[in-house]
Amino acid sequence: MPEFNKTRVLVIGDIMLDRYWHGATDRVSPEAPVPIIKVTRQDDRPGGAANVALNTAALGAQTHLLGIVGQDEAAAILETRLQAAGVACDFNLAESEPTILKLRAVSRNQQLLRMDFEERFADAYAANLIKTITKHIQTADVVILSDYNKGTLSDCQSIISLAKQHHKRILVDPKGSDFSPYKGATLLTPNMAEFEAVVGKCHTEEQIISRGSALIAELELECLLVTRSENGMTLLQKEGTEVHFPARSHEVFDVTGAGDTVISTLAAALGAGQEMANAVAIANMAAGIAIGKLGTYAISGPEIRREIAATQRSARGVVSEEQLIIAIEDARLAGEKIVFTNGCFDILHAGHVGYLEQAKQLGHRLVVAINSDASVKRLKGDGRPINSQERRMIVLSSLEAVDWVVCFDQPTPEHLLTSIRPDILVKGGDYGIEGVVGGDFVRSYGGEVQVLSLLDNCSTTAIVEQIKG
Repeated sequence: MPEFNKTRVLVIGDIMLDRYWHGATDRVSPEAPVPIIKVTRQDDRPGGAANVALNTAALGAQTHLLGIVGQDEAAAILETRLQAAGVACDFNLAESEPTILKLRAVSRNQQLLRMDFEERFADAYAANLIKTITKHIQTADVVILSDYNKGTLSDCQSIISLAKQHHKRILVDPKGSDFSPYKGATLLTPNMAEFEAVVGKCHTEEQIISRGSALIAELELECLLVTRSENGMTLLQKEGTEVHFPARSHEVFDVTGAGDTVISTLAAALGAGQEMANAVAIANMAAGIAIGKLGTYAISGPEIRREIAATQRSARGVVSEEQLIIAIEDARLAGEKIVFTNGCFDILHAGHVGYLEQAKQLGHRLVVAINSDASVKRLKGDGRPINSQERRMIVLSSLEAVDWVVCFDQPTPEHLLTSIRPDILVKGGDYGIEGVVGGDFVRSYGGEVQVLSLLDNCSTTAIVEQIKG
C-alpha cells in the first residue's frame, strides 16, 4: 500500500462541473414519446481535471489544481467542493466563457439524457496559465495533464517543457486523434478508442504492442498505458517488456470518470515511490472500484487497501497484530461490526465450531485471538499445547465463521482489546459476565460483552484425558 500522503500532485487541465438531476419516471410525455422525470434531487460533483484532483486528494495526496473557469455560480460551487476535499485551487478566470457544465438526467440509477453547457476557451487563457504553472511546479512530485480538448491545454508543449526542466514526471490523459502535442511526456493513458484513432484499428495483441511501441519512440515517451475496458489495461514501456492487467470490476455500472481514476491513482502511487508496473496495478484496482459506482467517484485509500488485501488473500485469515488493526479500520469504514473472542483452541472440537458460528452471527467480522504456545504452557502446564500455535491458527482460519486469527503471548488479550476496541466481546463456557477478562474495558466505550454456552461434554481437557485413558 503506497504512502499516498507523501505525494504532491499538480493537476492541470479542463475543469468541469458534473450536475445530476435525479427523479422518478412514471409517465410518458403527451407532447413526445419521451419519459417525464420528476426531479427531486440535484447533485453537483467536480468533473474533468477537477475530478482527477478530487481523486488524488481522496487518496491522501497533497493536491493543487490549475485551470480555467468562468465567473459564475458553477465555478463557485467547484471551488467550495474542492477546497472542502483538501484540494488547493488556483483558477484563471475567463472573461466571457462559462465554466464547463455537464448536466445529466438520471432515473432509477440510469442516465437518460446529458446536456453540455460549454464554450472552448481561447488560446490566450492557456498562455496566461503558464505563469500560474511556473509558480507551483517546483513543489510537485508528479504533474497530471487532464485534456478534454476544451482549450485549457492548447499549449501542452510549453507545459511539458517546463515540467521537464524541473525534472518532473508528466502523465497525460490525452484527447483527439493527434498525440503530437504530448511529445516528451512520461506517460500517456489513452483508452482503446483513442489509441486506435491514432495508430489504426488493432485486431491482435501483437498489433497493439508493435504500434504502441512505435508511438512511444515517435513521441519520445517513457511509457504508454492503454486502458481497454473489459479487456483490462496494457502497459508498454520504452525499456522493458509489456505488462497486461486484467479487468477487475465485478459489475460495470457507470464508466464516467474511470479514466480520471486511473491517472490520479497512478500519479499518487508513482509519487509515493512505486515502480511503474506496481503503480498501474493499483490504478487498475481503483478503476475496478470506480466503474461499479454511479457517476464520477473519488476512490479512497482504505478502499484500495481492501482491494489489495483481497487480491493477496489477506482480507481474512492469519494476520499479525499490525495487519489486524489495519483490516479492522477498513472494516469499520465499511460499516461492519467487529466481534472478538479468544482462547487456546488446542484441539478444535464441535463445541468450538458451534460457539464460533454463534459468535459470528452477532456481527459482520469475527476475530479469534489465540494464546501462544508459551502462554498455553503457562496456563495449562507441561504437555500443552498438543498442537503448535501455527497449526492451531491454520485450522481456525479455515472455518467459514472466522475472519481473522491473531496470536498473543500475554496471559490475557487485554492489550489486543485496547488496540482494536471490538464492538462485541464474546466468551464461551461457564463464565459469568463479570468474569470475562477485558469486559469492563469494552463496556467503558459502549461495547457489548456476551457469554455463549458450549456444547455439552465438549472440552479439550476431557478429550486429552480420554485419549490418555
